[in-house]
Amino acid sequence: MYRIVLISVGLLLSQAMVAQETKGFSFVVRKDHQQVDVLYNGKLMTAYCFYDSSMKPVLVPVNTVDGITVTRSYPFKMVAGERTDHPHHTGIWLNYESVNGLDFWNNSTAIAPQRRDHYGTILHQEITDSKLSGNNASLSATAKWVRPDKKVLLDEKTTFYFSVKASDFIIDRITTLTATDTTVVFKDVKDGMFAIRVARELELPSKERSKFVDNMGNITEVDPSGSIATGMYYSSEGLKGDSVWGTKGRWVMLAGKKDGKDITIGILDHPSNVGYPAYWHARGYGLFSVNPLGRKIFSNGKEELNLTLQRGEQVTFKYRVIIHSGSALTADLMNQLWAEFEKSYR
Repeated sequence: MYRIVLISVGLLLSQAMVAQETKGFSFVVRKDHQQVDVLYNGKLMTAYCFYDSSMKPVLVPVNTVDGITVTRSYPFKMVAGERTDHPHHTGIWLNYESVNGLDFWNNSTAIAPQRRDHYGTILHQEITDSKLSGNNASLSATAKWVRPDKKVLLDEKTTFYFSVKASDFIIDRITTLTATDTTVVFKDVKDGMFAIRVARELELPSKERSKFVDNMGNITEVDPSGSIATGMYYSSEGLKGDSVWGTKGRWVMLAGKKDGKDITIGILDHPSNVGYPAYWHARGYGLFSVNPLGRKIFSNGKEELNLTLQRGEQVTFKYRVIIHSGSALTADLMNQLWAEFEKSYR
């Protein structure tokens, strides 16, 4: 088994120094819960979580600056009215459907024991660094992508950069994956790679019946309700709604309303990423994902990309998520935000 280090000495020292702070970012280690809370002005913005049940590290919940949760809580917490599909869609995460034939994307505790040898798991290792500076913070961690027999396929190094600017909570994820002692192939498939699963209110309105959980945790099938789901996708290429799925773009944003507030979630792709501009696997039921490696299904067979890493080779992915509270962001402003992101990591 791999030794899981919950927190480094450096982060513990940072914790001690900010324990009395009330302004700006701070971290709180919740050792018994396998998570590190990310606070801003003493309020929870998100948490870096590495639960055994999640099969991968995730950021969950994710909140706006004014405290509205934009991510789905299921399956970690039962909230009345939420969908109960796809239990592997949790918070904000990064993984992939086919890595040397193993499915990391769909892995969850819902997988039957006799089927688990088809799935891979991402195991958190340790927090390696942290920095706090008022409206900015960073948290670095390592993880291992492992086969069912615990053989390591990939070493992962990830740094999250958190910032608050007015009504925007911004999360940058910079992840480097290194092939260990074997060739690693990311097969061209649909499900991947960087994603967020949003709350029910931010889904696109649907005419289909769906399964939801009630306030007692019971699952029931209910009629669609357009008054609950208020979301709408917009892409950098001028597309809207369900038309965004399977198209390329520099960015996509999802605008909707929750708890009486207008909310926009934007995901930005970076030009240095493999497959840029990526295809968007943005679904109306709340999965908002960018897939830089899946080409064949989205292009109807016109493109194909099977990313291969030889032993010791590495690849880096850079993404920015903007959680905006207030009137919907415009395309012009999103283009400006994308340009700022592009310049930040040249």
